[in-house]
Amino acid sequence: MITEAEFQQSVIDLARWTGWRIFHPRTVHTAQGTHLTAFYGDAGFPDLVLVHERRGVIFAELKTNKGILDAQQEDWGRDLTNAGAEYHVWRPKDWETIKYRLIKTND
Repeated sequence: MITEAEFQQSVIDLARWTGWRIFHPRTVHTAQGTHLTAFYGDAGFPDLVLVHERRGVIFAELKTNKGILDAQQEDWGRDLTNAGAEYHVWRPKDWETIKYRLIKTND
C-alpha cells in the first residue's frame, strides 16, 4: 500500500515533468517527535497548489485511499469550490484521472 508521502511525491514528480509550478507547505519533524507546518491563516489548506500558464490553477488535497478529510480541510474544499476554484481530493486510486488532468493541454 502506498503512503500519503509516496503518493504526494508521485503527484509532484508528474506535475514537474509536465510543466506545472508547485507550492507545498512542508512539515518539519521536531526533536520532541512532533510535526509542525509553519503557516499564517486558517488550518486545513490543501496540500498542493499547482499552476500552469495554459492549464490553469489546481488546489489538491492528497489522501490515501482510506484517508479522511478533517473539518478544516472540508471547509477549505467547500470554500474554494464555491469561489470557483478547481479543487480536488486526490487518492492513489485516482491516478489515471490525475495523469489526464495534469497532462491534458488547452493549446
